[in-house]
Amino acid sequence: MLAGVALAQDAFPSRPIRLIVSFPPGGGADFTARTVGQKMGELLGQPVVVENRPGANGLVGCEAVAKAAPDGYTMLETDRAALGANPSLYRKLPYDPLRDFEYLGIVTSAPYVLVIDPKLPAKTLGELTALSKAKPGSLNYGSYGVASMAQLNIEALKAKMGIDLTHVPYKGAGPAVQAVVAGEAAATITSPTAVLGFIRDGRLRALAIGAKSRSPLLPEVPTLAEAGGDDDTLVPTYFAFALPAKTPGAAVARLHEAMRTAVKSPEVAERLGKTGLEATGGTGAELLELVKRDIPRFRGIIQNIGIQPE
Repeated sequence: MLAGVALAQDAFPSRPIRLIVSFPPGGGADFTARTVGQKMGELLGQPVVVENRPGANGLVGCEAVAKAAPDGYTMLETDRAALGANPSLYRKLPYDPLRDFEYLGIVTSAPYVLVIDPKLPAKTLGELTALSKAKPGSLNYGSYGVASMAQLNIEALKAKMGIDLTHVPYKGAGPAVQAVVAGEAAATITSPTAVLGFIRDGRLRALAIGAKSRSPLLPEVPTLAEAGGDDDTLVPTYFAFALPAKTPGAAVARLHEAMRTAVKSPEVAERLGKTGLEATGGTGAELLELVKRDIPRFRGIIQNIGIQPE
């Protein structure tokens, strides 16, 4: 109530806004936060100050915002796994994705491209599937770690297509990509920008991208549906903004409008697009419905893999 009274008395915002990013500097999450946050600050007349709080698959940053004062001056940026997968990975998750946040919406989405070692005699997704079945247990794939979006997505793809690949976790997307380049792993998924150079110089072969349409960065690479799969299997990750639950509606509306306007501005959309990020600017209600669908979706994959919650 006091927050609501203060908001009514003073023009919001009247001081800088913290944007807590649940991942480290560098990468798509940080780039999204700094690019969109800067534009939001211009629109709001107050700076949006990015603060990186990485750790535990986004858990640290999410917990910090869930417990912050609901006054509109602390925002969260997090991803799909932190909201949709973490409820099945932690026995005592210190936040509830369905109750502890006021969602502003998805800011950007980031599709994954499936890449393989070009020395493999497979030039299509169908040929990779056939090769893996002909040599069961001989091919592996690299992920960014146990229960990462890479593992969850590739396990879903394996189940859908009947591909025989053995999981090998690496410490991040970079090492997983390097493992495929070096021939240590047969396949992985990652963002288009992370492998663009490797694809162009022949050190990686792209088989499909998990998106509704082809990427402007890789126009020759078919979508998963075009490659013979299901376009809802290699789901993209997203980077979304949220506020603590019970944040006054006026602050939620003001920040959502600033986020939407920032994301749709030509200069921001162009900067994001050059890194393979799709400017979205969705609504909080749309994001909440997606989180509701994702929680059982990822729970099923996690249980099938046999990952035990911590």
